[in-house]
Formats: sequence, C-alpha cells, structure tokens
Amino acid sequence: MPYPCWSDDEDGTVDDRTGDTAAQGPLPGPDRHGDHPAPPSPAISRAQGDTPTPEATWAPTDPATAVPGTYGPHRGAPVDPRAVAPAGPPPAGPPPAFPPPFHGAGATPAPGSGYPTGPYATYPHPHHAPAPWTGPPGGGPPPRAWYGLPAQRDQSGTILFLSCVAAVVAVVSLVAGVSIVVVAPRQPDTPNGVDVATVRNDDLRARPNRVDVDLVDHPLYGVAMPPPVDCALPPLDVDSDASWEAFASEAGTCLNELWIPVMDELRLFPDLPEITVTEEALDTDTEDAFTLAYYESDRGLITVVLPNVREVSEFVPEDEQEIVWLALMGHEYAHHVQHATGILNVSHELRRTAGSQADELETLRRTELQAECMAGVGLRGLTDPDGDALDVVNRHFNEGGDLDTHGSAANRDHWLRAGWEGTTVAGCNTYDAPVERVA
Repeated sequence: MPYPCWSDDEDGTVDDRTGDTAAQGPLPGPDRHGDHPAPPSPAISRAQGDTPTPEATWAPTDPATAVPGTYGPHRGAPVDPRAVAPAGPPPAGPPPAFPPPFHGAGATPAPGSGYPTGPYATYPHPHHAPAPWTGPPGGGPPPRAWYGLPAQRDQSGTILFLSCVAAVVAVVSLVAGVSIVVVAPRQPDTPNGVDVATVRNDDLRARPNRVDVDLVDHPLYGVAMPPPVDCALPPLDVDSDASWEAFASEAGTCLNELWIPVMDELRLFPDLPEITVTEEALDTDTEDAFTLAYYESDRGLITVVLPNVREVSEFVPEDEQEIVWLALMGHEYAHHVQHATGILNVSHELRRTAGSQADELETLRRTELQAECMAGVGLRGLTDPDGDALDVVNRHFNEGGDLDTHGSAANRDHWLRAGWEGTTVAGCNTYDAPVERVA
C-alpha cells in the first residue's frame, strides 16, 4: 500500500465541499479542500382587617333605661298610664345592621378583586374605611317593637338626633369621596403617536447593502488570538465508530468555545457547525488521493471520512492519534471561520473568475494555508502550549510532498507555526503574504 499523503483533487471547477485529501507521497500532508462556496438565526392580599363590619345590635347598659316602651334620648322617663295600649305583635327581629363597607374604588377589595398581580403590578395605597355609626353615647336605640303606643317625646332631642345623623352621613360621604380620588387606579396614557402597525415604508423591503470583504485588510486580522480553552477530549479508539463520534462531538464543542470570542469581537453570530463522521467514502476518492474530512458551508457540517482516516492512522503512533485528528478538525473548522467572516465566498469568486489556472491555484493555496494557520490557533488553544503538539502535527501532516492546492511542505509548516505563535489573527493573513510564502 502506498504511503498516504495529501494532494489536491482539484480539477479547476468549484466543488461543493472543502475537504482534506490524502495522496500518495512520502508522508501524509493535508488536502483539506476549501473550494465550496455557500450562499451569503398571588394577589397581594390586602389586609382584610381595615374595614370593620359590626352588627349594630342594641343592648341596654343602664338598668334605668331598660324600661319597655321607652324611646328616644329621654330613656327612663315615666310612662303615662293613659298611653298604654294592649300588647302588640312579637318583635320583628334585631334592628337593621350597619350597611356593609363601601366596595367602590378606594375601598378594601373583596377577595377576587381585579387588581393587577405580578411583581410590577401597581396597587392602591392602603386606607381605612370610616367606622359605622353606633348612635349617641350610651348605646343605640332599642329595636322598634309593637309594645304599645310610643311615649311622648321632646322634639328638640329628635332634631338633635337627626342633625347628628346628617353630620355623620356627610363625613362618611366626604371620606369615601376622598378615598375614591386618592386610590382610583391611574388610567393609561392616551397614545398620541403613530400606530406602527399602520406604517408602510417600501424602503424596509430593500435588501441590505452589499458589504465588501477585503481579503487583505479584513477586521478579523485586528482581533487578538482567542484565549486557551480547557478541553478534556476523550480517548480515541480509531477502530470504534462510537469512540469517533464522542471524540468528534467534544472536539467540536471545544472549537466552538475557542472561536466564539473572536466572532463576538466582530459582532458576528453564525450558527455553530457540527462535526460528524461517515463510513462512506466519496465518489471522488481514488487509490492515490482520498478525502480525510470536508466542510459544507450550506449545512454547517464538518464530516470526517472514517475509512480514509483509519487507513492513514496506521502510520500514526497510538499516543499521538488524538493530537493529529484534532488538528484535522481544527483545519476544517477554520473554513467555517472563513465562511462566517465572508472570506471563503470571496475566495471562491476569485477562483471562479481567475484568468488562468495558475491564478486560481494561488488563490486556493492562500485559502488553504490560512486554514492551516488557524488550525495552529486551535491546536494551541486546546492543548498544552508547552507540549509537543505542534511538532507532532507538522511531522505527520507537513513533512510530506508539496501540493499544488495546499502549498509546499515548508509553507504548510510555516503557517501552522504562525498560528501557534501569533498574538493576533493578523498572523494568519496569507492574502497579504508574498507569493513565495504561499507557493
């Protein structure tokens, strides 16, 4: 079996995937192909004890006043024998109770009142309803009963009594009126603006203005390298599909966490990609060149092709498997970063309109070498920066032969190291690099 390495299966047309392929050569080298364009997400119980509702039951308090047939303020006066009548019917019952408390606006609401609830509801201020009138000092009038003709009364007392009643009624009315004014719920302000539901502005239907993406002077290059992420990757058994799925899922989570601060700095909020695996090889694979992984921008999906990866893994020591395949996923994730920032689409357009195959391949190499640089960013952010991960990946991926699509082995090594060592993403600006650095 030939020793696998990575080469391009590019035939001059724009494929719908960005993938890494392995090709025949002295040592594996990534062919992560980046040539697929994509089209530009409980009611407050108010205290119930404020308003008393007593029954106005009269009971004599002085033995001198407990004389049947007496009435009015002159209780205890002698009864005229001529005014005594035969016994009348039995008592009609207790006197009328004081009317129930006022339940209009401003009074203590009964249970179930319609005051608003919730943490921001506005309740009327608490207040106290006036106490019911209980008559003049010494107790109220006895029940009206048919014990006989009433005793003669002094009219001046009646007038005084009625005056007191009128005064009390006036005071009650005044207090109730003031309460209504004070605690009446505030009416909502009458809107005086324009109902936005009736606004029709054809300008709102226009498509957003086109944003020109400058591959050389892109805002991405001014963003600091993302800080490291604590990533606990599970051990990888390359022969187990379940192990690959768990490893790919956790790697995707870590890469998302690593690159989100960069997207936030650019005020970009793209959908996060998913990393998955497949057991099916691609139709474009040949005996000499095959795809290890690819990115589909229209689906937000990174796919690792297990049959091809397992073939290459035979040449990777067991204790280096996780590092090598993490770098592969980091390269494909870099194509997602390029897509989210608009770089990938512009690159595809430049390739499509290139005047020659040489110009097209140069653009492709700048795109792929930038992804290799961003793979170095991911590798440093997810592994021990004092470890040997950089050397391990360069040894397995970037010491093979030169590739027309992904650049020379020396340049692949250079750009992976630039991503590992850089302080800003400007270290991955391959579009401003001299031609010899992207050959």
